[in-house]
Amino acid sequence: MALQTKVREFREKAGLKQSELAELVHARRETIVHLENGRYNPSLKLAMDIAKVFHVAVEELFEFTED
Repeated sequence: MALQTKVREFREKAGLKQSELAELVHARRETIVHLENGRYNPSLKLAMDIAKVFHVAVEELFEFTED
């Protein structure tokens, strides 16, 4: 299974920089970079915090797909 993420899409629509999103969810900018590039699986808390920033359900941001 592979994790697909729409964090970059939502972040850009909101006009946020990676560093700004990182600050809002108490993470490092590098974490957001790796998350957007599909090289990092977020904790449930981080996923929920990011979803809360964009006022969407976690499932709208993250999806597991078959390889």
